[in-house]
Amino acid sequence: MSRLAELRKKAEQYSEEFSKEVFKEKEGGNRYTDDRFWSLTADKAGNGAAEIRFLPGSSNDPLPWIKFWDHGFKGPTGKWYIEKSLTTIDQEDPVSQLNTRIWNGLDEFSSIPEKARQDLVRSRKRRLHYVSNVLVVNDLANPLNNGKVFLFSYGKKLFEKISDVMPTSNVKDGASGFADEPKFNPFDYWSGANFRYKAENKDGYRNYDKSGFLKPSVLGDDARLEEIEKSLHCLSELIKPENFKSYAELSMKLNSVLGIQGSSTAPTQNHSMSSVTLPSPTVDDTADDDDMSPEDVLAMFEKMAKENGN
Repeated sequence: MSRLAELRKKAEQYSEEFSKEVFKEKEGGNRYTDDRFWSLTADKAGNGAAEIRFLPGSSNDPLPWIKFWDHGFKGPTGKWYIEKSLTTIDQEDPVSQLNTRIWNGLDEFSSIPEKARQDLVRSRKRRLHYVSNVLVVNDLANPLNNGKVFLFSYGKKLFEKISDVMPTSNVKDGASGFADEPKFNPFDYWSGANFRYKAENKDGYRNYDKSGFLKPSVLGDDARLEEIEKSLHCLSELIKPENFKSYAELSMKLNSVLGIQGSSTAPTQNHSMSSVTLPSPTVDDTADDDDMSPEDVLAMFEKMAKENGN
């Protein structure tokens, strides 16, 4: 049975396991110069729009998305720490370990006021990202992208828009909102739908609330779908252990950013008190990282990398 025939068969009978996985996610990296990734281009005012279509994973991917966590923060040395977290692959991560020690006020952190400790940890917390294959249907700012398959990184709020349209059969009542809303598998070639990705400037930040799915439609004939199939990127490759830095490497980078010398392990004792200084007043520590768009995160990371001379 061909891959397309297999997908067509699954489209006719919706997968209960797939539905459960989506709602489990709902409840529950360096890509700065990677041209496999697509991101929305907005004007100087922060407005932009494009139409994309979420695609199935490759034949080697159990789900049409992968997720990873990363950290991005500036240390007291002025250097940036921008790294994927080893917690993505269920391993201990030096930043997570240090954050736990600071949050709980253990050992050398016991004399630091609780709010100061918690503010610091929030400014260094890990961020969740999802990655899927998408077909760019209409990129208003970059029409040369139209018709091409890219990787697309997005956050929790956009994933919630995806989960909101998934069928609720075999999922607990009320898990996805209103029962009378049309439901479909947004990653399906035949019953999926294009997604209008719209950015608007709201209080100085890009807001994506007006983004949403259009009416379900067939993406193309079999010849076109075969072309798209051949262009899919393997998602699981992105989170293979060999694509992460080792614990020792991350610890050395963290110590360098925090200004701690002579150790290749995560800082515990002799942690410089300057590294627990409160974040800059320009940082809104009460803001949820999920309020930042993927493009805002990308721009921030590119700025950090440039400042680091990377």
